[in-house]
Amino acid sequence: MIPPETIALIRRIEVRTKGLVDSMFGGEYSTAFRGQGVEFAEVRPYQMGDDVRSIDWNVSARMGETYVKLYDEEREQQVMLAVDVSGSGRFGTHRQFKRELAAELCALVGFSAIRNSDKVGLLLFSDRIERFVPARKGRRHVLRLVRDLFAHEPEGRKTDIAGAADHLGRVLKRRSIVLLLSDFFDDGFEHSLRVLHGRHDTVALQLVDPRDLELPAVGLVELTDAETDETLLVDTQSPAVRTHVAAQARARQEAIEAALRHARIDHVQIRTDRDYVQPLIRFFRVRNRRA
Repeated sequence: MIPPETIALIRRIEVRTKGLVDSMFGGEYSTAFRGQGVEFAEVRPYQMGDDVRSIDWNVSARMGETYVKLYDEEREQQVMLAVDVSGSGRFGTHRQFKRELAAELCALVGFSAIRNSDKVGLLLFSDRIERFVPARKGRRHVLRLVRDLFAHEPEGRKTDIAGAADHLGRVLKRRSIVLLLSDFFDDGFEHSLRVLHGRHDTVALQLVDPRDLELPAVGLVELTDAETDETLLVDTQSPAVRTHVAAQARARQEAIEAALRHARIDHVQIRTDRDYVQPLIRFFRVRNRRA
């Protein structure tokens, strides 16, 4: 049974995100992911001006003349929202927890997708596969996905991004758009993401809280790792301690960015203390220009 306050929160998310979709995100989404799904249509003889990269060398060798492959753009695409629901998702020191931010982003993408006649599915993962919902269309389906994000109680507390990527590689039978929402407090996922991206258009949405990056000077603080339950007493009043924590955070962020870059994954950082509209708009427009 979902608490009334959660139902009210889901309703507020629906109103806010549908307004954003209607005013700006619907068109940006459609342009950013247009043409990502294509299917083979036929081959025909090469004509002056055809892209040489479309030449079908096997058919050309058999026929004794040059043939090219023709593709039709799939009007209906499949979007898979892969959401990290490990223990660190229940962390947030400003406007919302990371998991709440993930739910709002999923609603935004979901309503944009169904406006574009695309299907939307959901994968929840921690250090195991928590839940998989096949892609479907419709407003009620998107709301169900958002509800599942709030209602699901994870069995695992740690993060296994490689396991989630490998699972998607097995269950997704057609080329899809995969949006991976996580704080990426994990390692060893580069190879699996690169393999996934080879088959599916994969984008990383990194959820960041300002306290992931630095500590305020507020005296003695007991810090607990949400994924391991390890507790540490920290003197945040000490400049040396704060400098050390900030340095570790920078090193971790650089490692995350390097891993995603080597996997050739598009990466957007979304913070819990700032509005997500502008980072996403910038990402969509950069992607459109590159395409």
